[in-house]
Amino acid sequence: PFSSCGRRKMNLKSERRGIHVDQSELLCKKGCGYYGNPAWQGFCSKCWREEYHKARQKQIQEDWELAERLQREEEEAYASSQSTQGAQSLTFSKFEEKKTNEKTRKVTTVKKFFTASSRAGAKKAEIQEAKAPSPSIHRQASIETDRVSKEFIEFIRTYQKPGQDIYKQCKLFLDTMSHKRDLSIEEQSECAQDFYQNVADRLQTRWKVPPEKVEKAMDEVEKYIMTRQYKYVFCPETTDDEKKDLAVQKRIRALHWVTPQMLCVPVSEEIPEVSDMVVKAITDIIEMDSKRVPRDKLACITKCSKHIFNAIKITKNEPASADDFLPTLIYIVLKGNPPRLQSNIQYITRFCNPSRLMTGEDGYYFTNLCCAVAFIEKLDAQSLNLSQEDFDRFMTGQSSPKKQESDSFSPDVCLGVKQMCKSLDLLSQLNERQERIVSEAKKLEKDLIDWTDGIAKEVEEIVQKYPLEIKPKSQALAAIDSENVENDKLPPPLQPQVYAG
Repeated sequence: PFSSCGRRKMNLKSERRGIHVDQSELLCKKGCGYYGNPAWQGFCSKCWREEYHKARQKQIQEDWELAERLQREEEEAYASSQSTQGAQSLTFSKFEEKKTNEKTRKVTTVKKFFTASSRAGAKKAEIQEAKAPSPSIHRQASIETDRVSKEFIEFIRTYQKPGQDIYKQCKLFLDTMSHKRDLSIEEQSECAQDFYQNVADRLQTRWKVPPEKVEKAMDEVEKYIMTRQYKYVFCPETTDDEKKDLAVQKRIRALHWVTPQMLCVPVSEEIPEVSDMVVKAITDIIEMDSKRVPRDKLACITKCSKHIFNAIKITKNEPASADDFLPTLIYIVLKGNPPRLQSNIQYITRFCNPSRLMTGEDGYYFTNLCCAVAFIEKLDAQSLNLSQEDFDRFMTGQSSPKKQESDSFSPDVCLGVKQMCKSLDLLSQLNERQERIVSEAKKLEKDLIDWTDGIAKEVEEIVQKYPLEIKPKSQALAAIDSENVENDKLPPPLQPQVYAG
């Protein structure tokens, strides 16, 4: 601290220079009577040590409270994970031991951060606490992912040692795929297909698991793996799946006029039961986009197909055939216009268990869906037994094949349907009038252009036939009496002469 003598000398010098110094500004802020030091925020040395000690004790207390709170959160998170895995302590003893060691290491590290040995340690703890996410934030995951993970752990418990091997292989695969995000979607698909094949072979050859249990295990493995990988591999930005989705959706919207009769669909929606089946089939095919697992998407396609078979059976009073099923499926797709249709088909093709796609009814119905989409993309006038002129008019919206006169309605048809048909007829008439107006306007525009061109041509011909010769302007004659010094040929002006009489 500065001595009082030094302060007095500074004050005398300031007074000699005519500067007034307030003694209260030089005293310690705490009011102890000593002079303060600006480097210590206006405190004297004794008061500064006291304030520093108080601040340090307060910081240490806050750090210990933070450490205890983090420890409680770690213990609660660990207890919750233990509750879901309580019955598998023998199956996953090594996994639990690793988890316990990790928890102990984290708590010890946190305690070391908040020791009262030095101020630097407390500062370091603040930095670590600010940078590291809390356990609650670190464990943020979707509800579906957590549910599928719990179901998968409960399932593999029944397999005992093979279950441990399955869980280990799945974890290793997920860790490997997390480092392969930059690969193309085809390469990631190959990795997934190889993983399915390796796990199935491992269960059959090493663990001698029966085929039916292997199939069930592979379904659960696919569900667990693809639920966690869904957001990375479904419609990725590196592919043109989204572009294909928009193209198919636009194509289906343009084909809204296609009727069941054009496709030879053996389904009568006038029957209430059949109409309900058609609605359920459309709902199932639309619901496919909300599923995350390829097997669940295939299940939606299968349910949709079964509703179609039931609708055909009720309409024809006999079992449906494959020739009846495919046109009806095409009609259901056109009527439902499922979202992201191409993306879902590509996702199933890339990441579904190959054994499910190659065999069984799921694979059969999925193949028919692919054929239906391909037919829609290449649909033309010949496919619907229409002339090219009618097909073009229907595609452009100039006319609609769904017109129906109001007199031909049955008595039980609701008024809303009749009013809708009348409105469609009125819109069609307005469309025809609009087309005539546009046609006449284009004709008038062409006539105006032709008239302008004809006038310009006639003027050009007249100018060429009778060219205009513009002569240069002649110079005006100067007055006789003017002093024209430039023209020397003029005679000199007459001078008046006086005669004596």
